[in-house]
Amino acid sequence: PAEDMVAAENGPAALRSDVREPESFDVLVFTKTAGERRESIKDGSLLLRNLGKNNGFDVTVSEDATLFTADELVKYRAIVFLNTSGDILDSAQEAAFEEYIKTGGGFVGIHSAAETEPDWQFYQDLIGAKATGKSSVTQAIIDVADRAHPATETLPRQLQHTDQWYNFSTNVRGKAHVLATLDESTYTGGSMGFDHPITWCQDYQGGRSFYTGLGHTGDTFRYNPFRKQILGGIRWAAGVVEGDCGATVWANYEKVTLNDEPGEPMNLSVLPDGRVLHSTRGGEVRLYDPATGASPVITTVPVYTHDEDGLQYVTIGPDFATDKWVYIYYAPKIPGTNEGTAPATSNDPTTWDAYKGWNQLSRVKFVEDPTPRLDLTTEQQILRVDVDRGACCHVAGEIRFDGKGLLYLVTGDDTNASGSDQYTPILEMPTQGPAYDAQRSSGNTNDLRGKVLRIKMKDDGTYSIPRGNLFPEGTEKTRPEIFLMGLRNPFRFDVSDEGFVYIGDYSPDARLPHPDRGPEGTGRWIATNKAGNYGWPYCNTPDQPYIDFDFATRTPKGAFDCAAPINDSPRNTGLRELPKV
Repeated sequence: PAEDMVAAENGPAALRSDVREPESFDVLVFTKTAGERRESIKDGSLLLRNLGKNNGFDVTVSEDATLFTADELVKYRAIVFLNTSGDILDSAQEAAFEEYIKTGGGFVGIHSAAETEPDWQFYQDLIGAKATGKSSVTQAIIDVADRAHPATETLPRQLQHTDQWYNFSTNVRGKAHVLATLDESTYTGGSMGFDHPITWCQDYQGGRSFYTGLGHTGDTFRYNPFRKQILGGIRWAAGVVEGDCGATVWANYEKVTLNDEPGEPMNLSVLPDGRVLHSTRGGEVRLYDPATGASPVITTVPVYTHDEDGLQYVTIGPDFATDKWVYIYYAPKIPGTNEGTAPATSNDPTTWDAYKGWNQLSRVKFVEDPTPRLDLTTEQQILRVDVDRGACCHVAGEIRFDGKGLLYLVTGDDTNASGSDQYTPILEMPTQGPAYDAQRSSGNTNDLRGKVLRIKMKDDGTYSIPRGNLFPEGTEKTRPEIFLMGLRNPFRFDVSDEGFVYIGDYSPDARLPHPDRGPEGTGRWIATNKAGNYGWPYCNTPDQPYIDFDFATRTPKGAFDCAAPINDSPRNTGLRELPKV
């Protein structure tokens, strides 16, 4: 916030009001100890001097606490506590350091800085936690959670490193922003459990604080990922590069109840003015107004609501501020369609014709007068996804836009898993309802179910096909809208401005693998910016095939070939030879 940049005249924050690379700045590396003095201090001092020499800042290394005066500290953009320990500052020096932080100074703590000033509350809050125990020098896995902050942006997702690992008095998550954690299963001596922060940062009382638990050994200061981490931490603490350290600080968030009796809520979408559209599966669309706290129903979309069907998603478009388009995905009421429960089996294959329907992607205008509402008379029908009604499950239906304005829609496989013993649903018998065969949907290149669809909206409500989808336009027995296929129920997902898709795909229900059926039910996280086939119902991963199973005779017929899957279901309307998983 701008007010955090305000400081006393000539204070360090005055140099930071505009976050730009200065020609040079000064860093104080403080190395005083009141207990064990680690040999790695000399290695750390050498590293920090070299980092300064090569990256535009001047480094003063000292263990002289008399430098901690207001007149002296103001010279430095950041102060590094390098393997300090014990009580090292008197009360006047502590007061000068507090004032330095409160007027915008930067702090970097390395390793045993967490063993420093154990009885000084300001320092303990600045660093976030104190060390309460430690392992021997041993190898462990570090999970890098934040790869956007300048201290960790160049690091891989995991690091394998040998050091001495601290346990801390508290888990800083919720008070500070955690950049990296330790995997306690990879070493002996951890006592903090599955969430063991080891590097974190926070904005604190006008200043900035960065801490890393690494740095006990001299080799750590020669470890290239650590060198990058320290450089980024110093530059962030000095205020010469931007970095968000507020993402996991609980005080930055407020829980607001939009409606305490919302029915069956599905999603919400925040308008530019802070009002919130939120919807129920039954078709109600409410508008929460933060000015009044009211959340009235402003529109009811008529929907078919058997099992999971209904109003699946409501979201504003990328240009809502000017065009007022709201995008919805729902199951419309269709005259002549049987809205009851379809039979699971029948000797008459035409039995299920009466249950044929579709889910619909549309957009409607949001209007303010005479009262706010979605004007359903303005509906533009964009796309239909054919479905088999009267049976459960897997609708999905979230809508997202990337930075180029491309629209992404996820759809489920529209398939009942109860008839397949919790493994892959590929029941092909003509007496079985179509809703028990996911080959007709997810495994079908000519069907929009079990997919991520990607299109480019036009001004008139129609759409074009962007380059890079799975099947080029005009390819026989395919739908060009398909970006990803072979999904089961990608109920929720996100997409970056650059078009990188992140999907959580619900797993089948089998608790254990079976040699005649395939792998256990395992959920999948998918992250990609390239079109592809993700295998369902033939494979869970490229090396986890399901078993082709004859449900009529209850006999296995061998594993599917994930490198060249074949869809030979009699209900398949698309290509027989599918893209590799």
